[in-house]
Amino acid sequence: MARVANPAPTVNTASSAELPWRVIGLMNLFRLLVPMVLLLVFFFDAPTRSVGNVYPGLFLGVCAAYFAYGLFSMQATQRRWLPAQWLAFTQLAADTTAITLLIHASGGVASGLGTLLILPAGATALIVGPRLALLGPSVTTLALLYETGVSALSGTAEGSDFLVAGLTGASMFAVSLLAIPLAGRLRESEALVQQKELDLANLNELNQFIVQHLRESILVVDTENRIRLINETAAGMLTAGLVDDGALLENVAPRLLTLLK
Repeated sequence: MARVANPAPTVNTASSAELPWRVIGLMNLFRLLVPMVLLLVFFFDAPTRSVGNVYPGLFLGVCAAYFAYGLFSMQATQRRWLPAQWLAFTQLAADTTAITLLIHASGGVASGLGTLLILPAGATALIVGPRLALLGPSVTTLALLYETGVSALSGTAEGSDFLVAGLTGASMFAVSLLAIPLAGRLRESEALVQQKELDLANLNELNQFIVQHLRESILVVDTENRIRLINETAAGMLTAGLVDDGALLENVAPRLLTLLK
């Protein structure tokens, strides 16, 4: 009887481990691209800047720090210093802090930078479990409302900005709710693919076991007369030992090669 691997634990472990890290890796690219694009807009949109027009120094400093954090986050992801869920929440907190400061430096949510928080919130919902998926949008929405209140008190925001902040928060909740069933389907799809790959590997292992233990001699060569398959019976008859895959038939059994030709 051939011994094959148990598919259940392998599939569950792999599907639950690889998908979150892929999402985190894509989000790291997002953290590198956002500050670069904002800096280009800041410098090439002068003198009437649409971003960073209220506190330019704060805007430049946050962009630089956000880019540096993106580089650090790539190292943390590659070395996996934290579990995927903890790393996702940590990165969402950093995204919320950085983007909220960028919004404040640009005069409030009317700048449109609040939409940058939708993608991190949705990505976090793909990584964490359904019970924690709405925690990220809740904290991010509170941060937006707090920034809007501070901007309103300082005179850089209007009353309508609260409506914009609320709509942005509602968008984050909607994206997170859509991400919850999507994450489940992605995990199921990955599990199905890996299940098929494991079944094929087990079938190949079973075929090898059957071939090697047949009483009949089996020898398969390619068009270049290289041995691609040989069972133990054939190897014992030809060399009384083992035969390496890819060996030339003329080196193993010259008479057999003559008969084959």
